[in-house]
Amino acid sequence: MNTYHVIGLMSGTSLDGVDLAYCIFTKKNQNWIYKIYYTATLPYTFFWKQRLNALMDVSAEKFILADHQYGTYLGHAVREFVTKNGLTPDFIASHGHTIFHQPDQHITHQLGHGAYLAAAAQLPVVCDFRTLDIALGGQGAPLVPIGDQLLFSDYDCCLNLGGIANISVPGATGRIAFDTGACNMLLNALASQINLPFDEDGRLARQGKVQTALLNQLNSSAYFKAPYPKSLGKEWVDANTLHYLLAADCSVPDKLQTATHHIAYHVAASIKKVLPETGSRRVLATGGGAFNIYLIELIQKALGPDFTVVVPDPELVSFKEALIFAFLGVLRWRQEPNCLSSVTGAPHDNIGGAIYWGSRNPKV
Repeated sequence: MNTYHVIGLMSGTSLDGVDLAYCIFTKKNQNWIYKIYYTATLPYTFFWKQRLNALMDVSAEKFILADHQYGTYLGHAVREFVTKNGLTPDFIASHGHTIFHQPDQHITHQLGHGAYLAAAAQLPVVCDFRTLDIALGGQGAPLVPIGDQLLFSDYDCCLNLGGIANISVPGATGRIAFDTGACNMLLNALASQINLPFDEDGRLARQGKVQTALLNQLNSSAYFKAPYPKSLGKEWVDANTLHYLLAADCSVPDKLQTATHHIAYHVAASIKKVLPETGSRRVLATGGGAFNIYLIELIQKALGPDFTVVVPDPELVSFKEALIFAFLGVLRWRQEPNCLSSVTGAPHDNIGGAIYWGSRNPKV
């Protein structure tokens, strides 16, 4: 079997909502071809946004219940998506919603239990992509670089501007990828202080002034000087960057301006650190932050004229991660490596993901 019809599910740390992408993948002459056919973003209700935000501090019983109920919630969302568009997917590939990610402590958890998702959707589910890599001693993240390598090799760098920003580039001995720092988690939290869901186009940030002392505080974490492989979780962001921004005694536009400069600086510095010094290079920018015109301007300026930041069509900007998690599910289905040791620091590439059968007669 060389053609797969898959629904990819992705929920980012910025809590924008659940992205669904119905994709078809075909392997032809050792190359993978993809097409995104249907997409949807299911915004979180106030109930789910509040619940997901609070889960780091609840009892074990409440956490398990939320894991099961969120899986059911995702399953019902998929059923509606399938029915509305008349789809016949082979399976679902779900990243889930990250609550904990502390790889040094062997802790990672993506909410949305696959068994409950499969039962509600009545379809097979591939999920829990990170745990095996963590068990092997890796970071369990980033996971997207295998998709960058096999689907987007035309670009010198793939940049994701999600709740957390990360980069992915080809290296001499394997793919290099890591989180560069927080991104939309900061900007959206600041916008919410004045009852906005986000800073559209970076307009508020553009009006503010950089607060030098605050910027230096944001840049002071040892993480930025640490060698890769490395990755971040919400816990780190809350303690090392968001905490300082929320406590700062300045206007929201000033905070946004400072945060946007902080993000752009570390994105550009990370890219220039891992890419060759000479020649023109193209950077593919996706994720919600790619819609932030001001942030893209600052990244382009910080990178300089040898780099071109490419923002693709809105569908790919919004759904690239859902697309790639669908692809990770395909690789798991084929029992082929979908997690790169050069990225995570695990001792070898591995095949991550658990499979739950949601129907009596699954297609194999």
